[in-house]
Amino acid sequence: MQGIKNIIFDLGGVIINLDNQLTENAFLALGARPLKEYFGHGHAASFFKDYEVGGISDQQFVDNIKSLTGITASDEDIIRAWNALLLDFPPERIRLLKDLRKSYRIFLFSNTNALHLAHLQQIYRDTFPGDEYGLDDHFERAYYSHTLKMRKPDIASFQYILKENQLRGEETLFVDDALINVEGAEKAGLKGFFLRPGTTITDFQW
Repeated sequence: MQGIKNIIFDLGGVIINLDNQLTENAFLALGARPLKEYFGHGHAASFFKDYEVGGISDQQFVDNIKSLTGITASDEDIIRAWNALLLDFPPERIRLLKDLRKSYRIFLFSNTNALHLAHLQQIYRDTFPGDEYGLDDHFERAYYSHTLKMRKPDIASFQYILKENQLRGEETLFVDDALINVEGAEKAGLKGFFLRPGTTITDFQW
């Protein structure tokens, strides 16, 4: 950590646990085919990305899911299936964030969407009732792709965060469990930390 003054954390798979198979299973139970089968169609990948950068509304996203899959489930069932992958916030990771704020400027940058964000924030509140902190309060700034209108691994997204917060790339560590995002950060001049499968942020000396 020599020379590092700032840390930007990813959220999913880094701070909150995820299980993508649960969303896959939930959509299968609603009558959809395996989700990977839909990504062979150009429009499918497009509207998922559009939703992640705030280009379409929650309702448009749900309607697109129905159109893509042909399932006739209620909006509520589709939203529940979409959010099924969001699991839990291990308390030791939250304690680590609190400790790191004593020595570093801490930021969050997540590729996410409005439905996921609302649900994971509820998970946080349910896990830590009465905590003086909300999820975003652990960070100097929290950036979400659907409100930022940019996503990882786009170099411009990292450059925006550096500029807005007057951070120097060589003094800023970016932590993510997706190698492509770490590579994007490094191209933007940040130091990259790839969180490998089977490891967590509490496994390391910061």
